[in-house]
Amino acid sequence: MARSSRQSKILELISTKEIETQDELARELKNANFEITQATISRDIKELGLTKILGSNGKYKYALLGSSEQQVISNKYINIFKECVISVKPALNLVVLKTIKGMSMSICSFIDKLNLTELMGATYGDDTLLLIFPTTTLATEAVSTLNDFMM
Repeated sequence: MARSSRQSKILELISTKEIETQDELARELKNANFEITQATISRDIKELGLTKILGSNGKYKYALLGSSEQQVISNKYINIFKECVISVKPALNLVVLKTIKGMSMSICSFIDKLNLTELMGATYGDDTLLLIFPTTTLATEAVSTLNDFMM
């Protein structure tokens, strides 16, 4: 089958399932009647700009975060988050993050790359970030996701 239909299927699979490895992706593609090699999967992952992010089950999974290299979440960002965030607290439909002085802009950039569900906006000062969500439930879910990165 054509590369475009295979890559579309890959995007569909990673958006509906938590796929952790290339082997797992290969199995899913074979189940969908795509004959594929590991080299082809590797090339497709690179062409699509997929990266691994922390999934809801606490394990890393493939995800499409954006088309530019700026959207890739590196371990450096995760380490900066761990070292610089002092607290993450909900306040109704808001999430307030306290950071080390001067680091809130970097943390805000990291949060932008996470594509948090329904994040309406974010603003920051010298040592504080404010994330705005439409509901208290979504804000609470975001706190849980962000706290996972602090561990």
